[in-house]
Amino acid sequence: MSAINFQEKFSRFSERWSPKVIAEMNDYQFKLVRLHGEFVWHQHADTDEVFIVIEGAMTLRFRDHEVPLRAGELYVVPKGVEHQPFAADECKVMLVEPKGVINTGDTGGSLTAQNDVWI
Repeated sequence: MSAINFQEKFSRFSERWSPKVIAEMNDYQFKLVRLHGEFVWHQHADTDEVFIVIEGAMTLRFRDHEVPLRAGELYVVPKGVEHQPFAADECKVMLVEPKGVINTGDTGGSLTAQNDVWI
């Protein structure tokens, strides 16, 4: 076992909106994802979702407000709350969520990523 380096892991993929698993703890996965542009409005009925910005800036949009996030900041989206991630420029993010969570939640569609892809 060795330390996990975020930048080295990010260098292994360029796809956007396609989370990659880098570690597991109990039933939770730590995933890296590149964001750019607008994602779909969605929710996760059974779990909270953690966004940790590693590099860049993003906004979590909610129906009645927005939460801007910069490198070094995190936000927990409560379960069942509809949200839309947005990044004007590419942003590198770590997600923390239970194993098996679908990135597009209840919405589905063309941005639904394959689950459990490790890098």
